[in-house]
Amino acid sequence: MQTDDNVQREVTRLCIQCALFLLQHGAESALVEELSTRLGIALGMDSVESSISANAIVLSTIKNNQCLTTTRKNIDRGINMHVVTEVQHIVIMAEHKLLDYKDVLKRFSHIKPLRYPRWLVVLMVGLSCACFCKLNNGGWEGAFVAFVASSVAMYVRQVLTQRHLHPQINFCITAFIATTVSGLLITKGPFASTSNIAMAASVLLLVPGFPLINAVADMFKGHVNTGLARWAMASLLTLATCIGVVMAMAIWGLRGWA
Repeated sequence: MQTDDNVQREVTRLCIQCALFLLQHGAESALVEELSTRLGIALGMDSVESSISANAIVLSTIKNNQCLTTTRKNIDRGINMHVVTEVQHIVIMAEHKLLDYKDVLKRFSHIKPLRYPRWLVVLMVGLSCACFCKLNNGGWEGAFVAFVASSVAMYVRQVLTQRHLHPQINFCITAFIATTVSGLLITKGPFASTSNIAMAASVLLLVPGFPLINAVADMFKGHVNTGLARWAMASLLTLATCIGVVMAMAIWGLRGWA
């Protein structure tokens, strides 16, 4: 009986660690609930029940009418689909009886978020914003302005993130930098005939698309509280971006995006 209790305790910890990995790195609530339940059942539990909120997870495992409950605080660690994919692979291997709870614990301990080099992220963000500008009739000059402004803004955003600055302040400053660089290049630089679409394209890196998609998905799938929390956070980030853009336009006397 003591051995069974110890196994259930370890499996409970693994289930909530699985849920935390997923929730902290951007997975939707339905996937968090599904994978943590599948892992517990694969490791011998009769059932797994969980309650997910924006700031915490409460999870219970049931085995032979013995219930064990634990809770963990959720800390946002940024969107990283590499971690989500690794957890999914581990759960699938456990379901196929290729891993026991000790093997799952070892696998979890070796999960590290995949981070691309800074210069590569800056380059690809700059190119994506430039392409958006070109596809919306911004011209090659507008695409160049968008590339320069968004690349500088992305580098600033990375530096501020490394210093653990509050996300809303980070987005506000980044939007201010992007609008300032693109606006000054258009109005006071050698690109006076460039379309103002370049200014709009330069702040696209700050659109919180993933949180908004997850918020809608959560609310449609019954996790209304988590969905509303994510929607509120995405709305605050959007508001901070708008404040940064308006501040730059007011300080430098820039024209609007129209």
